[in-house]
Parts: sequence; C-alpha cells; structure tokens
Amino acid sequence: MLSGKLTVAKVRQFKEPGRYADGGCLYLVVAPGGSKSWVARLTVRGKQTDLGLGGVSYVTLQEARDETARLRRIARQGGDPAADRRKSKVTFADAAESVFEGLRPTWRNQKHADTWIGTLRKYAYPEFGNRQIETITTADCLKVLSPIWVDKQETAKRLKQRLNTVFDWAKAAGHYSAENPINGITRALPSVKRSAVHLNAMPWQEVPGFFEQLGQRESVAARALEFVILTAARSGEVRLATWDEIDGVVWTVPGPRMKRGVLHRVPLSAEALGVLDRVRGLDSQFLFPSPQGRSSPLSDAALMALLRRMGVHGPTVHGFRSAFRDWASDWAHANREVAEAALSHAVGNEVERAYARSDLFKRRAELMKTWGEYCSQGSSSYNVIGLN
Repeated sequence: MLSGKLTVAKVRQFKEPGRYADGGCLYLVVAPGGSKSWVARLTVRGKQTDLGLGGVSYVTLQEARDETARLRRIARQGGDPAADRRKSKVTFADAAESVFEGLRPTWRNQKHADTWIGTLRKYAYPEFGNRQIETITTADCLKVLSPIWVDKQETAKRLKQRLNTVFDWAKAAGHYSAENPINGITRALPSVKRSAVHLNAMPWQEVPGFFEQLGQRESVAARALEFVILTAARSGEVRLATWDEIDGVVWTVPGPRMKRGVLHRVPLSAEALGVLDRVRGLDSQFLFPSPQGRSSPLSDAALMALLRRMGVHGPTVHGFRSAFRDWASDWAHANREVAEAALSHAVGNEVERAYARSDLFKRRAELMKTWGEYCSQGSSSYNVIGLN
C-alpha cells in the first residue's frame, strides 16, 4: 500500500494492482484487471469498515474526498455511514413504489390504487424515476407538471398531490434532506380558471315517474338504484353496503366508505325498507350482490348501464343526489342544514362544525320519509307529474 497525496495525474498513471492512500481515510484501489475505484476506510463504532465510493471513471478525486469527509463526520458522531450510503442511493421510483405499497391497504378499490401509481409511472418516471431522489429539485418537478397543468388540470393536480406525498415520505425516511420541492410550486405554474362541472341530474319533478318505471324491473341493479334514490346516497356507498350495516330502520355507513371519512347514519323510509325486503336472501353479505355470484358487490358500471337501457342518456346516477337536494329546497322547503346533513355534506366553517355536533337524525328521518312518499307517488307520464 503506497501513501502520499494523490493527484489526478497520479491516478491516471497507477497501473500496478494495489491500494494507494490519499490521506483522510480515502484510498484508490487498482484491481488486477486494471479497473480503478475509490474506497473509504473508516472506523465505525470501534470496527474498521471499507466503503466503496464508485469507480474513477465517474467519481472524481475531489468528489471522493468530499464524500469521504462527509462519511467520517457521520462515523465520528456515532452514526452508520453504510446505512447513510444505502439511503442516498434511493431513486424516486424506489420511493414512490414504497409509498404505494404502504398506502395500498388503505384504498377501497384496486382501480384507485392502479390510478395512483399509474400517474407517477406515466408522467414522473420518464423524467426522473431512475435518479436518486436526493438530487431532484423543484425545477425537475416543474418539467413534469407544466406540460399538463392547463390541458389536463385534474390529472396534473392529482399528480402534484402524489409527488408531494412521495417527497414527504422521503424526507421523513431520511432520503431527502432539502425542503419538499412541491412546496410553493403552484406559484410557478400558470393560473387556470375553471368553472365548476356538475354531473347531469334528472329534474326532481320527473323522479316519481322514473321511479315508477324502475319498480317494474326485476334486476338487482334496479333495486340498488331505487335505494340510491331513496337514501340520496352515493352509488359506491350503496353498492358496497352489507347486511351488518342495517339495524332496524337505520343504515350505518362506516367512515372509510364515506367521501368525508366520517360515519354516516341514514334513516330508512318505508319505501327504502321495502327495497331491502325485495333483495333479502340474495346474498349473506351484500345488499346488492353481483349477478355473477361469488358473494361480490354489484359492479360500478351496472347502475349507469341500467339508466342507458331505460333510455336515460343525460342524467347520471350521482345526479339523483342533486335532484333530492333541489326537491328538498323547492318542494319540501327543508332547512339547509338538514338537507346538507342528509347528503353527508359539511356545513359552515371549522368553528361552526366544532359546535354543531348533532347529525340531525330525527329531522333527517322526517325529510327522508317525505322524500320516499314523494318518489313513490307515481305518475301517468314520465315527464309530467302533478304537484300541489
């Protein structure tokens, strides 16, 4: 082993296999085949350890010195330089896949999981997926977001949220030492003014006529859609509803299935209970099982397909919630807080919600009773309904 301060010229000249000291725990190692690499020889917690720093062809002498000095500081402070080196090699893709696997059990369906990681794989991976996450900057993230920020804003917003989550994880795990590069990035992106897009809803005046036609169908999808209408619930909440959530005249939807993540008690009208009577015994778990069997819930597309078969091409399934809300205001003259609570919408600011802890169940039960009676009144014509 030869010693003496190395120079770039000396590094090029060394041909004989051996270990050449630079000082400060850094060595140039020449292998029998002629390849050259850097090694830091450190004393870690009383034990001598050699850490490879990379080949001479892509790690300069100065870079090797700087890295060795950094690792020596970690060792002096009682840390583990080897563990630090392993962390520093984590790529963005490594980090994203780790976050994905951690979050996967919390998602309700495979489609959402596939979309979450798919967005990162499509837009972020080509730009910096294989780069060490520590090297990625705000400018790099801008290169990913800017091309789609205006034309695909919903996708871009979701991508931005997912990038933010990955960098938050990396920072907490010790793989990213700088500030999250997504912080404040919106200020560098163009402003996009978008008008709210509302899903098409059937006018509330037409619901009884439609409901009458729906009752003449015998499919599970028809019963599920009746239940959607009578409870003003989201289709996913209904499709995944199970018998153990039904207790007498109350359907309790657990928080994880609700959009706001808050448990929601739904008062069941006589009409809604009648729907349950018609599907009782079809499945031991789900209220509205898939016709395919295997104790699985009705598919996401089944309700929309039913609407199309019935000749309804504008309104959506979700639009029946809007129909209920308009009816509650225009016809029932319901109190705003009661109508919004029936839809499980948050009302008021954070302070108001902190004090208004009641779910207004009794008042909602009366409203849903009236709604059920209204929906089931029938009509002689789909589009013309006699009202007081």
